[in-house]
Amino acid sequence: MDLGPAREPIEANLNMLPEVTWIQPMPDPLDAAVERDTIRLAFVAALQHLPPRQRAVLILCEVLRWQATEVAELLDTSVASVNSALQRARATLEKSDLSASKPLGDDDRELLARYVQAFQDYDIDALTSLIQEDATQSMPPFDLWLRGREDIFTWWFGPGIGCKGSRVIPVRSANGSPAFGQYKPSPGGGYEPWALQVLEISGGRVGEFTFFLETDTLFPLFGLPARIDA
Repeated sequence: MDLGPAREPIEANLNMLPEVTWIQPMPDPLDAAVERDTIRLAFVAALQHLPPRQRAVLILCEVLRWQATEVAELLDTSVASVNSALQRARATLEKSDLSASKPLGDDDRELLARYVQAFQDYDIDALTSLIQEDATQSMPPFDLWLRGREDIFTWWFGPGIGCKGSRVIPVRSANGSPAFGQYKPSPGGGYEPWALQVLEISGGRVGEFTFFLETDTLFPLFGLPARIDA
């Protein structure tokens, strides 16, 4: 989303990026594994909030344990500039307040259950009540992203109508957020993998959808079946 503005929800705007420019979803590790990791899931997710220079300084100093003088030489800048970038990066991390796999409350779990039912029914009235008006949607590896519930629905009921009748399977959260494996109807019967849906909840509604379409890689990673029979 940082690479360009939201665009019109038409199929002609789907373009593949030449390289991976997003953070791939990953299953949240178990608590014991989290304690052993030096790079927490929250840290990885928070990198998205940093500009490139701060991100590079943070990784070099905090993860690789380089000295500020070494970083300054690599980035062709001053030690003072490196220290300043590191301070700003740390401040952003603290304000982000991201943690690995925050537990969902009862209201959020109920919201997700209602979303699953509404999405499988493709019930626009129910979906309207569950999705924020200013919600966003992206579909890696395509660069097209949408802003606003109206444009999202224009896509779902237009170019994306093939998703009508889909089935979704909840998985352990991805990148600290609720996630579902989506299977769309197959012409030969049953359901075939389509996307790993990662949702962000805000204010009692779904505020962000990310549909990761590289199911060949992601579905085995999340323990999802290759297809669902009718």
